Amino acid sequence: MQQTNTTDIFQNAPVPKAVISNVIPSIISMLMVLAYNLADTFFIGQTKNAYMVAAVSVATPAFLLFMAVGLLFGIGGTSYISRMLGEGNHGKAKQASSFCFYTGLSIGVIATIGIWIFSSPICRAIGASDDTLSYTMQYLNIVAVGIPFLIVGNTFSNIIRAEGNANVAMLGMVIGNLINIVLDPVMILFFHWNVAGAAIATVIGNIFSAVFYIRHMLSKNTMLSIRPSDYHAGGGIARGIFAIGIPASLNSILMSSSNIIINNIMAGYGDMAVAGLGVAMKVNMIVVILLIGLGSGIQPLLGYCFGAGNHKRYMAVLRFSIGLAFCLSAIMTVVCYCGAGPLVSAFLQDKEAFTYGMSFARIYIYSGPVMGILFVFINAIQSTGAALPALILSISRQGLIYLPVLFAFDRIFQSARMLAAAQPMTDYLATLLAIILFLFTYRKYFKVGR
Repeated sequence: MQQTNTTDIFQNAPVPKAVISNVIPSIISMLMVLAYNLADTFFIGQTKNAYMVAAVSVATPAFLLFMAVGLLFGIGGTSYISRMLGEGNHGKAKQASSFCFYTGLSIGVIATIGIWIFSSPICRAIGASDDTLSYTMQYLNIVAVGIPFLIVGNTFSNIIRAEGNANVAMLGMVIGNLINIVLDPVMILFFHWNVAGAAIATVIGNIFSAVFYIRHMLSKNTMLSIRPSDYHAGGGIARGIFAIGIPASLNSILMSSSNIIINNIMAGYGDMAVAGLGVAMKVNMIVVILLIGLGSGIQPLLGYCFGAGNHKRYMAVLRFSIGLAFCLSAIMTVVCYCGAGPLVSAFLQDKEAFTYGMSFARIYIYSGPVMGILFVFINAIQSTGAALPALILSISRQGLIYLPVLFAFDRIFQSARMLAAAQPMTDYLATLLAIILFLFTYRKYFKVGR
């Protein structure tokens, strides 16, 4: 039954139906992630303490570092498993999913212990000031409890889509994030636990999401496995997963690192500038999250077509996805630019912080028109298992391109606004690079008549 479902959607369904049926659950999942991120900041903002808002903003990049581990196994596993299913190799698909589960879980336990031991220097390193240090440490120490569950949840919210179960993947994310959103006002405002309440809600949400996926993986409704007996790293499994997973993870790690760097630079303009920047990033996430959902939604479909050698369908899916991404990008750019004021005011009441946040939010959204195209090509490259182009793109967008632009803007303009402008400039350059790398990938890895 499960195999038939995969074949029907990935191989036989009309292209628009195949794309939409995979993209909508993925976008809904990402919207729940967005809602959870906005809820944390919104309810912390209701405390009227901008230092708490700044602390959560400072802690977010460290939290994203551990989400990157989930992406390593989630994106790498999805790419590998969807190609194996396209080739009809179900045995390796099972071994790969078990490998991702146990290896990711082990890394999560180690990370939790590491944060508890080194929480103070970690918080200092990511940009906490004397005024925000205690709040940042409190938030990070509690969130650390949920890191193993976070990794499992992020891993299988992606991998389950590789077998055609997009709705199950979506439901796990919805359950975890909805629980988080419901608990936020209770724990932050009703119990007055403030940043600790936000952290506890996050942990509980991660636990529920991970447990949901584990139950699915132990049921008869999947062709994949998390049984210890299926754990296998050899035969090209670990290499195939890491070849795409590491570049995808590096992109998230570099994004976190670049956020830490800009937070430290922005701190020179005061804690209110940091708070404004954190909120502006969350407003920009409304566009980014939707488009990441679109891109990640089509990756299993593209990977299956690649594994099956179906050149014509692969290109049809890609063309339809690019058109859909451009339309969605344009609409959301207008919505977020016009709605920047109300969105920022929902999180920040301090006048200075609001001014920064409003300005930064409108600057960040300048990259909206090309973001959809960027994420479609990123996932198209990952779907082929092309390790080198994926690696080049991952280290370029938030590293080799962004950091030089950021430092140059800081040195030349010495302006908080121009620091924020480094991101949209980078996104346009990264989109051009992604198109060039895809053309290289297509010609080398997916030749006609393959």
